[in-house]
Amino acid sequence: MSTAILTGLPVPGSQLAPELRSLGFDVRSAQRPEDLPGLLAEVPPGERVALVDPSFVGHTHALRLALTDPRFPAAAVSGAMAVQAEARPALGRALADLAGAPAPAAAGASVAVNAPSTGTRVLVDRLAAALEDRGTAVHRPELGSLVATVPAGPEAAFAARKAVDAVDDEAVRLRTAVKSRDGFFTTFFISPYSRYLARWCARRGLTPNQVTTASLLTALIAAGCAATGTRGGFVAAGVLLLFSFVLDCTDGQLARYSLQYSTLGAWLDATFDRAKEYAYYAGLALGAARGGDDVWALALGAMVLQTCRHVVDFSFNESNHDASANTSPTAALSDKLDSVGWTVWVRRMIVLPIGERWAMIAVLTAVTTPRTVFYVLLVGCAFAACYTTAGRVLRSLTRRATRTDRAAQALAELADNGPLAELFAKAAPIRKGAWTAPVLALLGAAAPVAAALTQDLDGPYVIVAAALYAVFAGAAVSRPLKGALDWLVPPFFRAAEYCTVLILAARSEVNGALPAAFGLVAAVAYHHYDTVYRIKGGSGAPPRWLVRLTGGHEGRTLVVAVLAAALADRGTDFTLALTALAVALALLVVVESIRFWVSSGAPAVHDEGEPA
Repeated sequence: MSTAILTGLPVPGSQLAPELRSLGFDVRSAQRPEDLPGLLAEVPPGERVALVDPSFVGHTHALRLALTDPRFPAAAVSGAMAVQAEARPALGRALADLAGAPAPAAAGASVAVNAPSTGTRVLVDRLAAALEDRGTAVHRPELGSLVATVPAGPEAAFAARKAVDAVDDEAVRLRTAVKSRDGFFTTFFISPYSRYLARWCARRGLTPNQVTTASLLTALIAAGCAATGTRGGFVAAGVLLLFSFVLDCTDGQLARYSLQYSTLGAWLDATFDRAKEYAYYAGLALGAARGGDDVWALALGAMVLQTCRHVVDFSFNESNHDASANTSPTAALSDKLDSVGWTVWVRRMIVLPIGERWAMIAVLTAVTTPRTVFYVLLVGCAFAACYTTAGRVLRSLTRRATRTDRAAQALAELADNGPLAELFAKAAPIRKGAWTAPVLALLGAAAPVAAALTQDLDGPYVIVAAALYAVFAGAAVSRPLKGALDWLVPPFFRAAEYCTVLILAARSEVNGALPAAFGLVAAVAYHHYDTVYRIKGGSGAPPRWLVRLTGGHEGRTLVVAVLAAALADRGTDFTLALTALAVALALLVVVESIRFWVSSGAPAVHDEGEPA
């Protein structure tokens, strides 16, 4: 249990102590300032501790936001603050510094009820300021209409309590449980009721991770229904997929409603969305096969396209994460369009985010065929990919940005280069111009894809092209990726590897090769998503031994090319080889990923915008 310490004598009639207990705190009272260090020392070092002025007046949810959010080492509102274990030493030093400093006069000071206190210098606020002065970041949550203040006198206290009564704390809590930026379908067709489902779950002690797991299980059952190949199965699959999405929205809303953020939850939320969608693609392909229609190539194509879209998003965002430059004209136009109501929703819908995409897939599954589902999905995602990528290219070309070493490192990690590319990068470093890296990556990516499309699989040319791809991949990242369009390098590599596997499996015409290739790309895609979320969490890419052991993108491409040349004319041997490779890679990357996210204590990163 966390501990809350009242920094003074309790105020008669105050409900502050019961409110703190309702938030999970063991409440203690430092009746004199000199008692505070001793009480702090009694709290175990690994526990969170909150300091609250006994005269605090405000909403319970304001206290919840400041005192219970696990994502920040320190957080504060006027009259209340909390520090996690990592900030406890800094708090002790700040308290020691203030022990000998005279407190500023506070008589007659007034406080704005909707903002942190500036006119009074109560001890808690002075400690929060001292923490910031010492370099500890103190999160100050946006309160909006919520009240958090330490009144300076009876009149201010009356005004504060009146302001508290005027705002429905629970209504604010429900409203802010919904993402500030969501797609049209999610905003108008899911969130109006899923927030109440989130509250229902919270009141029954359910956790976001449990809801996330329920969403995954529902989607897997939906995929199983689709795999039956019957009309009733397709209808059930569509309904269950939509319900899985409702639960997918609910888990995030439950996390925000109850502030139950966790490292494990972040990892589950990040990976399960992709697992659900791609498992559903496989279910549709199996259902189509039962009806005599082979759509595995379309299913794999949809997964490749969707994954490459995400890599474009991640790479662009990482390259501009801390770039410094003037805003480009393209960005200014985009911001202007975002200020006009109807254009906001149109632009959010045409990129086919997860809500719109899943709704489209669910409806088409129920009323059409799997082949139709994939045709529409591929066309829609291709248009969305062209729209978003073109906009980002224009932004990059019209913005003179200075990109940091951190951004260059993130792009290099997203590239996922293996031993072969590392070797060629060191052996023949290329002097780079502004466009060198993306051009080299594009030329290298085109080689195995073109060879797989046009050359005999049992000849040497596909292997030669894959080897040439490794050379170009090394050259592309032989210098820091700080150019305007260098963020295109990882997407080019993803497209090259995935499309080569897809084309070789399809052209081999070996029974089961395409489903095996689907499994292989799924395993590799998981590794790439895992890399993304480690980087977003500030933990860096997976260890180099793992990247080397998996071969890197260029090594895996070369291995598949060799397998196709050696085994494509030997029937199911090619399928067995792809399956074995898929299983080995999946076990390797998933086991290491689970070890990392469960045991590393990595930061909890929760997406607050709806991903494409």
